[in-house]
This record gives sequence, C-alpha cells and structure tokens, in this order.
Amino acid sequence: MGAPGDERENLMFRAIADVLRQIVGAIATVVTLPFRALARLFGGASRSTGRSGGRAGRARRV
Repeated sequence: MGAPGDERENLMFRAIADVLRQIVGAIATVVTLPFRALARLFGGASRSTGRSGGRAGRARRV
C-alpha cells in the first residue's frame, strides 16, 4: 500500500484530468457546431427534393 499522500495526489490528478476533459469536450463542441449546422442545412435541402421516401414516394410504390 502506498503512503497516505499518494491517495491525495491521485485524487488531485484525477480532478485535474476531469477538468481538462471537460474543457476539451467544450472546445470540441464549439469546433463542431459550424459543421453540424452545415450538415443540417444540406441535409434539409436534400430531404426537400422528395428523395426521403415521404408520402409521395409511398404513393408511387403501389
């Protein structure tokens, strides 16, 4: 078993790692937001062309 100070150091490093993980997650969210917006924009445009298999698509397959 380690010295009593080792457990405190482990908790400190774990807390620092958690904070860094949250910061990196926030940065990743901010970086991916424009790409998500573009994907939604172009995804919405492709759905409006009638290729999504909506009501009209089902009516043709009778």
